Amino acid sequence: MSFPCRLQVCLGLSLLLSIAANGQQQSPPQPEPAKPSSPQQAQAPDKNQTPDKSKDDQKDGQGKDGPAQTEGTSKDRLFFTLPNFLTLENANQVPPLTAGQKFKVVARSSFDYVQYPWYAFLAGVSQAENSEPGYGQGAAGYGKRFGAAMADGTIENFMTSAVFPAVLRQDPRFFQSGKGGFWHRTAYAVSRTLFTRTDSGNQQVNYSEIIGSALSAGISTYSYHPHSDKTLSNTAKVWGTQVGYDTLTYFVKEFWPDIRRKIRGK
Repeated sequence: MSFPCRLQVCLGLSLLLSIAANGQQQSPPQPEPAKPSSPQQAQAPDKNQTPDKSKDDQKDGQGKDGPAQTEGTSKDRLFFTLPNFLTLENANQVPPLTAGQKFKVVARSSFDYVQYPWYAFLAGVSQAENSEPGYGQGAAGYGKRFGAAMADGTIENFMTSAVFPAVLRQDPRFFQSGKGGFWHRTAYAVSRTLFTRTDSGNQQVNYSEIIGSALSAGISTYSYHPHSDKTLSNTAKVWGTQVGYDTLTYFVKEFWPDIRRKIRGK
């Protein structure tokens, strides 16, 4: 399988426990500004004495309503590390991405510097569990697992977020809801596996995810994976793993802004 299931389950459970422990916090009431006691105090404050919050926001990748957005994408990172460039917060009305922009942002995410240690970690877990024993053990086996993990992730990213969205004119971005209770938001996040937006803003079956992940599973299974794993049943298993991983990722993306605010104490 292309991604260790045990790692996915641990990530999902960790997120659930974090949300359950902290609960939903309400923003504290903002104090009313003091009324000026003299005409001089009613004047606008000196710009030299006012901190430039916009610069501070840009330094940590935050804009007024969330991660700074460039050309309809973001600069956010899940847990401050993993690329989260196709997630938008509080941005329901945005122009569609062109086909070139879809490929550009997927390439930026797929070949981000963080991906290499991530795939190295996945390869280590796979070797420790001796998954796909046809790869063998030792340095050679680890190298094959690392290459397979990177190829699996890259092919699946391009198929589901660039190739099929460009051909079918579907929007590969995840629009965070941020509204309603925990279960309402969970249902919304999980539903994004089956439904997505078109470039025109309408709702449509997420063919890019369903068909794209199936095709990427077939390409990886019947090309560079061990011969013993080149079966239809294993292809279906890889496909299910990829869809499950993407569903869990949507879930994490939906609640990550809440977790990020709690971590920063905002």
